[in-house]
Amino acid sequence: MRARLSGENYKWVVLFTGAFGAASFAMLRMGLPALGPALRDEFDLTLTQVGLVFSTVAFGVCVALLPWGILTDRVGERPVMAGGLTAFAVAIGITGFSSSYSALLVGMFLAGAMGASATGASGRAVMGWFSRAERGTALGIRQMALPLGGAIGSLILPRLIGAGGLEAAFLTLSGVALTAALAALLLMRDAPAPQLTHAEYTPDVEQPTHDPRQWRLGAASGLLVVGQSALLGFIVLFLVDARGLSTGIAAAGLAALQLLGAVARILAGRRSDREGLRIPLLRRIAAADGVLLGACALLAGGPGALLYPILLTAGVIAMCWNGLAFTAAAEIAGRHRAGTAMGLQNTVVSVGSTLAPTGFGALVHAAGWSAAYGAAAVGPVVALALLAPLQRDEARRAADRATRVAAGAIARTSTSTATGASA
Repeated sequence: MRARLSGENYKWVVLFTGAFGAASFAMLRMGLPALGPALRDEFDLTLTQVGLVFSTVAFGVCVALLPWGILTDRVGERPVMAGGLTAFAVAIGITGFSSSYSALLVGMFLAGAMGASATGASGRAVMGWFSRAERGTALGIRQMALPLGGAIGSLILPRLIGAGGLEAAFLTLSGVALTAALAALLLMRDAPAPQLTHAEYTPDVEQPTHDPRQWRLGAASGLLVVGQSALLGFIVLFLVDARGLSTGIAAAGLAALQLLGAVARILAGRRSDREGLRIPLLRRIAAADGVLLGACALLAGGPGALLYPILLTAGVIAMCWNGLAFTAAAEIAGRHRAGTAMGLQNTVVSVGSTLAPTGFGALVHAAGWSAAYGAAAVGPVVALALLAPLQRDEARRAADRATRVAAGAIARTSTSTATGASA
């Protein structure tokens, strides 16, 4: 297949192979909330302990993302994705046979650490194969794979538990991950060497770990993921415990939210490509996120006709920012450091993903759902302020690119004129 496809066509093979790898891990990471009631019953857990299970997966991701990103920059996407997803498949398969809560936590940590390999590697592949004018859309598609995988997990995992227990659900996740690892081994390949144009040229910059812009962007993203964790991680338990819906209906609601969020990520990426900027749209999303989370806080005990549409809209908005943030991080760093930049970005985001579920669950237990949603609304508001300097920086870089394009056009015109005169 690789021999018959041109580079222009093969980039789509790379994109969808990377998206499949990311989705195979997202079936666990984003589909896990649908297993909340089953985990609670199987291990006799409190709400806070269920939140700790979710946080443990995120903690494993947090610890491993930056090392995976650095390794990807050194050895390439294919070995990282193939090896990491294979290790994830082994870890989650064994976790399905856990006989104690502590063993479950250890298995979830290892699964998170190994599954994190697909995140930065697939993002770096997109950065290399797609031009800046289409990168937002491409990364939006890659990011779409995460809620899509989560939606699939939300739909099938509870049914698998009903048929064969946790073992059946986790072994299915293992099989999907092994398939994704094989696809990465066979289909991923390095992007062609870039032909630097005036529009694409990126001056040499600091290492991403030393660039304060990356840390500011990561901090804002970490605050945005608080709302995402609150809405996605606990929506099933909220609908079951606070609103009296069945687990099946609540899990279907989570799946619908994730599918709509997947589409929203593509639309957000496409919009940013048209605007030529990432941060302004990211700030508008943060503002909407804060308002909608505040509305959820006010309506948590209100009529469903008002609450459910707002809850759904809030969940979709809370999911659609990721691709923009990762694209911005990669573009600040440049192609050859994109793996490290995305690893750093994902690491900081994972800190929020690690802390938010446990903190949100504890706050629900102590003060109720309204107070917890109200507290979550603060994160996007602070993120909105943090992103303001990055919006100015991105505008400056866009002006620099425009200047280089104009200079390149003048240089080409002068060369053409001189050649014509010589002739």
